[in-house]
Amino acid sequence: MKSINIAILGCGTVGTGVARLLLENADILKDRVGCDLNLKYVVDIDTETDRGIAFAPGVMIPDAAKAIADPEVDIVVETIGGEGIAKQMMLDAIAAGKHVVTANKALLAKHGNAIISAATEKGVDLAYEASVGGCMPIIKTVRESLVGNRISAMTGILNGTCNYILSKITDEGVVFEKALAEAQAKGYAEADPTLDVEGSDAAHKLAILAALAFGMQINFDDVYIEGISRITPMDIEFAAQFGYRIKLLAITKFDGQAVEARVHPTMIPFDNMLSNVNGTLNAISVSGDAVGDILLYGHGAGMMPTASAVVSDIADIARNLASEGAGRVPVLGFQADKVRAIPVRPMDDIVTNYYFRFDALDRPGVLAAIAGILGKYSISLQSVHQKGRKTDGSVPVVMLTHHAREKDVRQALSEISALDAVAGEPMVIRIEDQNGH
Repeated sequence: MKSINIAILGCGTVGTGVARLLLENADILKDRVGCDLNLKYVVDIDTETDRGIAFAPGVMIPDAAKAIADPEVDIVVETIGGEGIAKQMMLDAIAAGKHVVTANKALLAKHGNAIISAATEKGVDLAYEASVGGCMPIIKTVRESLVGNRISAMTGILNGTCNYILSKITDEGVVFEKALAEAQAKGYAEADPTLDVEGSDAAHKLAILAALAFGMQINFDDVYIEGISRITPMDIEFAAQFGYRIKLLAITKFDGQAVEARVHPTMIPFDNMLSNVNGTLNAISVSGDAVGDILLYGHGAGMMPTASAVVSDIADIARNLASEGAGRVPVLGFQADKVRAIPVRPMDDIVTNYYFRFDALDRPGVLAAIAGILGKYSISLQSVHQKGRKTDGSVPVVMLTHHAREKDVRQALSEISALDAVAGEPMVIRIEDQNGH
């Protein structure tokens, strides 16, 4: 039976999980893959910390260059994270003819085109199932299971921290800051949660998914990003009254001309399956011309869910090596010469429905002034709602629009904000409702 030698670079949370699965599930992996997956090296500068795994002598080493240069190593697994040394080690491994597995979404989103080009040129596999959605097999689903479909849209909850926070605000009515503090206390959010709560983490994943779905180069720079830190219990309460829940959604659509790629808080109807995905779970809906809509959901982070996805990539590459079929599935799902630059539609040109909330002084003519400005920019209203007066004399005024263009909305809100009778910055939340309400 053929033996495939593996080197893991980085033995933090994910690297430890991968090592554990390779060792503890070695028997079932051998039965399923048809070869031995031999963990030859685990590389980390800290070789002393007890990770709860009994490595064989010589497996745990501090020298990445030794592991990459070893001619017996077939697969290098990068679980270091970040964009610095991880990028260099991946490129070094590719240059050495090693197949590479990574969970590093930020690195792929920002430097993936160059890394993919290097792997394609060298004729080695680059696998990255764990980079999007943790244990959800979304990469394999798009690249392989949906190969016969023209994909028109993908919509996902791709950050468990944000989903947990929004679920807490929804279920308990707590403010954002308290929900974030609880997420940090439970280990769901980092000490510096900016990457999560401001939407960048979800945007990294969306850039990868859009490339896979539509055969385009990875384009993170043009993804529109907006986080959840301004969402209040009042907005969630209003959303519920209208039949919506608020989720941080990553949305990409392709009409044959340009791609939409945007991450922002979104109101979705109660009957949308994504609205019922709560806590730290991730989920993604894919729309294909043959399959219609499908939904995947599961744990998007954590040691063992992420390790499960990494090991699935290792198994795929091992099967390829056993049958001498490296490169069988293109890295981005399209043949390399068919991956092209597709323009990302500017956010100003996006058309959708909107929720506005203004703090307006309770006096005659204010509503008419706001509605007049909206009308000036061809923004028609579906409904207007007013809540009880606040202690400062202002009244929360909520409006739902019909379809409107983002550029018109921004210009109208700029004028409305300048009104003496309107206090603070208006709240704007986009609405994705297939019924067009």
